[in-house]
Amino acid sequence: MEELLRRIAEGDQDRTAELFAEQFDWRLDWPAEGHPAVPWIRPRSSRADVADHFRSLNAHHVPELNGTSVARILVDGADAVVLGEIAQTVRRNGAAYTSPFALHLSVEDGLIIRYHIYEDSLTVARALSA
Repeated sequence: MEELLRRIAEGDQDRTAELFAEQFDWRLDWPAEGHPAVPWIRPRSSRADVADHFRSLNAHHVPELNGTSVARILVDGADAVVLGEIAQTVRRNGAAYTSPFALHLSVEDGLIIRYHIYEDSLTVARALSA
């Protein structure tokens, strides 16, 4: 868990993707059709897809203005929930936004088999559409 958060914070997309199993359950709390202003919202099914997800996030935001914080990590066996707040600034238009988030992870044999994230998708879409 901590290693995943560290690699995400460091912006090391390929090493982040290495933490995922060959097959995993990926879900982002967005409508199935996604949103045209938010290109990283789409199904993911491979480690290359995971790396692409985090690359796209970094490409559309100003990493040095990221203020994302973790308030709590809850662990129950192979499952963990991370609670916190996303704070980002959109690279294209300078719009800053914050959103609470919950990340549900499951780990098997040291690799992530479930990655479900819940956030305020309307706030994110508005910031990227501004």
